[in-house]
Amino acid sequence: MALTPKVMGIVNVTPDSFYASSRTSATLDAIARGRTLFECGADLVDVGGESTRPGAEVVSVDEELRRVVDVVAALSPLGPVSIDTQKEAVARQAVAAGATMINDVSSTLAEVAGELRTAYVGMHRQGSSATMQDDPRYDDVVAEVGEFLDRVAVRARTAGVTELYLDPGIGFGKTVHHNLALLAGTATLVERAARHGAGLLVGTSRKRFLGTLSTAPLDVDDRLEGSIATEAFALCHGAAMVRVHDIEAAVQLRELIIRPLEEVSS
Repeated sequence: MALTPKVMGIVNVTPDSFYASSRTSATLDAIARGRTLFECGADLVDVGGESTRPGAEVVSVDEELRRVVDVVAALSPLGPVSIDTQKEAVARQAVAAGATMINDVSSTLAEVAGELRTAYVGMHRQGSSATMQDDPRYDDVVAEVGEFLDRVAVRARTAGVTELYLDPGIGFGKTVHHNLALLAGTATLVERAARHGAGLLVGTSRKRFLGTLSTAPLDVDDRLEGSIATEAFALCHGAAMVRVHDIEAAVQLRELIIRPLEEVSS
């Protein structure tokens, strides 16, 4: 994996993703957002056509394709594009349109990524989007998520994936306590991922658990500071990539953290 961690910017071509400022239901608006993300320093742009927030409804294959394929095709000449999907047909058509990474919350598409020779992100999620926050339980969340990601990595490597990232799925079938435990366990998860030659991807941006940590609950629009703080923690403990809504802040954060560390190690 690359020494310098990557910043992944988010383009949600959806009407119902949890952060309104990332929603771009019109194709031209989504393309414009993606172009801005690249201009502001995103290493890659993650395009999704189906919300995976808690309670989200399933989108048909045809509708998801309608939302994402033209966006991927327009953005891929500008830089690396990831397709955020859990549907094989969408992954295949997005890659045909120019996507070079499959970001898979279901961890079921490793074989597709191997066949198509794309980078792959496999994520841990307990349950489906509809049910994952009903009553998530773990005996040891860091160990159990780590063991799951080990299995994803073995399957991906067996399928021929050469560029691999593993995502502990903060916010996906976890309580606030579970999310904080996973964040605290970043270094442990980074070490486990490294055994497979993989990097750890961490996504905390604007998520609900951040709003519970303040004295007064914070709405999604007021979670920038919490997002940056948790992204900084992840990067300082070895995360290979952070997935963010606020690209300028995250790129600046990455420079502030990584440049001094590189100077110390040189």
